Amino acid sequence: MKHFNFKSTTIVTAIFAGFVASGPVHSNSDGYEIWGADQSNSVSGEASRGVNGSYMWIWDSKDVEKQLSGKKNAEPLGCDGKNRAGDGPCDVYDVFPTTLAEYDVNGATGNSLGDLPGFGRLHGMLPDPQNRYMNVNMFAPGGGYVGIVDGETKEAVALFRVTSTNGTGVMRSLHMSFWNSDGSALLLANLHGKVLERIDITRNAGGKITGADFNMSASLGVGKDMSILDDAKVYLGTNGQGNSMIGSVSGNYDAGAFGNLTPNGFCKENGCSDNNDGTLGGRANNVIICPIVSDNDNAYITFGGGGLLVADTTSTPMNIVGEYDNQVVNGAGCGGVQVGDNMWLNAGVSASGSGATQSTFSMYNIDDTGFGSSANAPNTPAPTLVYKDSTNTATIGNIQGDPNPNSTGQIPGITTRRDAHGMTRTTSGSHIHNVDRIRNNVEVFDTTTLARTTYDLTSADGQGGGFGACSAASVTDDAGLPVNDPAPDLMDNTPDGKYLVVALRGPIPVSVTHSAQGSCPGVGIIEVLDGGASGRLAGVLRTTNSVDTAPVSAPGGHPYTGSEHSDVHGAAVRKK
Repeated sequence: MKHFNFKSTTIVTAIFAGFVASGPVHSNSDGYEIWGADQSNSVSGEASRGVNGSYMWIWDSKDVEKQLSGKKNAEPLGCDGKNRAGDGPCDVYDVFPTTLAEYDVNGATGNSLGDLPGFGRLHGMLPDPQNRYMNVNMFAPGGGYVGIVDGETKEAVALFRVTSTNGTGVMRSLHMSFWNSDGSALLLANLHGKVLERIDITRNAGGKITGADFNMSASLGVGKDMSILDDAKVYLGTNGQGNSMIGSVSGNYDAGAFGNLTPNGFCKENGCSDNNDGTLGGRANNVIICPIVSDNDNAYITFGGGGLLVADTTSTPMNIVGEYDNQVVNGAGCGGVQVGDNMWLNAGVSASGSGATQSTFSMYNIDDTGFGSSANAPNTPAPTLVYKDSTNTATIGNIQGDPNPNSTGQIPGITTRRDAHGMTRTTSGSHIHNVDRIRNNVEVFDTTTLARTTYDLTSADGQGGGFGACSAASVTDDAGLPVNDPAPDLMDNTPDGKYLVVALRGPIPVSVTHSAQGSCPGVGIIEVLDGGASGRLAGVLRTTNSVDTAPVSAPGGHPYTGSEHSDVHGAAVRKK
């Protein structure tokens, strides 16, 4: 183990020249693409789910519209630069070849990507503000890889690996990453490492990325009694289309940014050696779920054990400007969007085994203008509790909840559990839609009045009338598997305002196995109704993977015996 080794900066390649103005946002005249992140292995014979390879599913909106009108089903695009329907899905190993060479701040390490573990479990892909690039987030335990892909050509541009720390036994992983407001940085959720990290992006006047620098000096540790075990890495060489990758690693970790205390003198994570936890529950387990970035470039860092830290992502190192205890903002939230000055955040169930008896659906909003360059007092500005289901269990800081575990599993029609997860706004910003991963419905909140409405993803009309699109697209090779079980996850909106897109999980869920078993893996297309206050599942872009042979696990669900391993966790839209 090494502690903070302050060394001189060495740039591997593509020297970082500072932030530059963003390029123009592309128009909507050519439609959009839907990107689905399939967590299942693209390599057979693995003993574990989501540890080796993955598939990128990409569809053109014109093909999707044809499918919704009753014509031929949309086929996924390939990643060879020709954008031909039917050539997909794209194996991540074809986009990021195993021959890519590894470098750290001192130069080549002698490793290649193929020598290393954990390149898999594609957790999500999000477009930059210019709609020109997509981030690629690999969540395999111990892996910690984040890539950048050119959205137009579908070729790899850069690939990095996050820092390894003593944060947990796994030491590092990359849960998700988020672009900042103008695309000049990519913020990384190093979940098991308990570090918020930053890649600084350089662009030319047309918005093309010309440099991507993993700036170790920007890193912010959020755990307790932390030390660095292994520095960040970059992978260079030739991508799957024969073009050169870019990227660099620079800087040195700042010891102060990895200290135990917030600016208010409380433990960032409970139980630190400075022994001063927050007064309202503090933060029990700071595995980073999502650093959701506001228009003011504040990152709302949600944690598995509840509570929240808000960081100014423009400073180096990034610094804490807000802190919340887990009794004020409960845990395991992943959804987050901004409307006006308000950042909307949710709370759901834990991804760990303890989540199997949790039932949580909560929604908050916080005024993003309430943060400045210096740190606020704890729990300031106070969040608005928009909604909390009265059946929420007492867990992850929710001391007012039901103290009895909810052991009803996850089978539709039997379970009484809830799990708030993916969230998006309507294009106009009039409403927030938040899915329930277990109950297969969507809670909708009017962003002005805070009024709540609900629709389901199992019926044809969203209000219980007839069987919906998931029923028709459900897996059929196990008669015992409950059909018409969408298990919705992460979601996004389309630029024309007509639809929301939502990831639909599979019968062998790779992650959050106690809440995410579904019957129609793919991407669901939700038609927005009633001015944004309602919707219905209008179609499913069905995905499939029978290459994977990893074992089944879905506690509280059905012990599936078929061969379908596809498990889409993230769905996003890139405007062309």
